[in-house]
Amino acid sequence: MVLNFVWLGFFVSAFVAALAQTLLGDFTVFPRIMAALFDSAKTGFEIALGLTGMMALWLGFMKIGERAGMIDAFARGVNPVMRQLFPGVPPGHPAQGAMTMNISANLLGLDNAATPLGLKAMQELQSLNRQPDTATNAQIMFLVLNTAGLTLIPTSVIAIRQTMAAKEGLSGFNAADIFLPTLLVTAITLVCALLVVAAVQRISLWRASLLVPLAVLGTSAGLLTWWLGGMPPEQATLWMGLIGSGAILSVIVLFLVAGALRRVNVYDAFVDGAKEGFGVAVGIIPYLVAMLAAIAVFRAAGLMDVLMGGIAWAVAALGWPTDFLPAVPVGLMKVLSGSGARGLMVDVMQTYGVASFPARLAAIIQGSTETTFYVLAVYFGSVGVKHTRHALPCALFADAVGIVVAVGVAYAFFR
Repeated sequence: MVLNFVWLGFFVSAFVAALAQTLLGDFTVFPRIMAALFDSAKTGFEIALGLTGMMALWLGFMKIGERAGMIDAFARGVNPVMRQLFPGVPPGHPAQGAMTMNISANLLGLDNAATPLGLKAMQELQSLNRQPDTATNAQIMFLVLNTAGLTLIPTSVIAIRQTMAAKEGLSGFNAADIFLPTLLVTAITLVCALLVVAAVQRISLWRASLLVPLAVLGTSAGLLTWWLGGMPPEQATLWMGLIGSGAILSVIVLFLVAGALRRVNVYDAFVDGAKEGFGVAVGIIPYLVAMLAAIAVFRAAGLMDVLMGGIAWAVAALGWPTDFLPAVPVGLMKVLSGSGARGLMVDVMQTYGVASFPARLAAIIQGSTETTFYVLAVYFGSVGVKHTRHALPCALFADAVGIVVAVGVAYAFFR
């Protein structure tokens, strides 16, 4: 219901804003909105089309792992933690293994692998849903943790910063200097997201069976961060790519070998899973087009600029420093569009310089926030969920926390 009003609000507010601009003499606003509307429909289809191959690939391997019993093994291994966070999911259910693999892929910054695994997890969770059009508590918890996912190192952001620094002729520039702040921001955001969903769903988190594994995971991530932090940026990025790709490839080989040892016809299993992937990718097109269209008209009507102007006025009125404001649109846009936020981040770097405070903050925000509306549209759309309950408010809360914490951390590290 919340998502319904948000979607409707995008269109109505854009139309009212466009009508006001037309009355003031701007006769290009409606054609501009229409062009953005049609472009967004095309973009939504292209995204889904591009996702088809990746979905077919990963769900094919997941099917092999499922028939080889490896997904069940993953589920049993993470059961002590998962049964605390997802009390509605039976112990050993395949959803636990799929969710674990999705979270691991996000941790390693492997977005292309994380999305298909996440969609598979949503399908498994949907199999437990007694009201197929309404999100369950487990689906909401999984989605919110996904939107506030812990990222060890934002490799794509670091690569962009390195390229921008080369264009500016900055020798010795450390493009990876934002990875520790980004890790800190995502960790805080993840904890806040977990707390708010647990409060709404009345889940008790203060149990040793949950806190001990989380402490081990946090310690491991901290040690890896410390190790990578002592390397030159190019070497750190290389090692992170090696670790991430090696981990995923190891899982694939593990599935294949386990399937072969258990006499599973791995080729047929892969094809069966790939067929499911094609169906999932096609099924999300209507939801993805709907959300991208609403975001496009909101942007084309100039309402993002109005929103930013209001924030700037409020900050100045409170007497707070305003040097962080150029980076804030990146966070606001990231909630709506990942590619749009990336473009705004590059624009901030070009305008203020890649080594400037606004550029560093923009990079931290880009690396530590998620495209919430995209994730909601794709994940819930893949299983036909229409009533998202408290998923959107909790996810937006996590996004707001991420932006605010990113500003504070940036001041702590770079001011």
